[in-house]
Amino acid sequence: MFLEGGKAYRTIAEELGIWNSQQIERWVHDYRREGEMGLMKPKRRPRKKQEGVEAELARLRVENELLKKFHEELRKLTKEEPGTE
Repeated sequence: MFLEGGKAYRTIAEELGIWNSQQIERWVHDYRREGEMGLMKPKRRPRKKQEGVEAELARLRVENELLKKFHEELRKLTKEEPGTE
């Protein structure tokens, strides 16, 4: 629409229902720089924080299970020792 139709960024944004005409400008820039591949790349940053939270939760669950097993073994050993009752 911009390159072939000569329409302004704002006009294109209004026609497509896009609030920010700068988005159109970014798309044109990406297209000029990298062709269609520039439009296919994900533009958002990966959600590292959420992924990090999920990874930490998984790690803590594993650690918790190991500590439970360790605690059970420790109880068994202390019950077997003479004079602990």
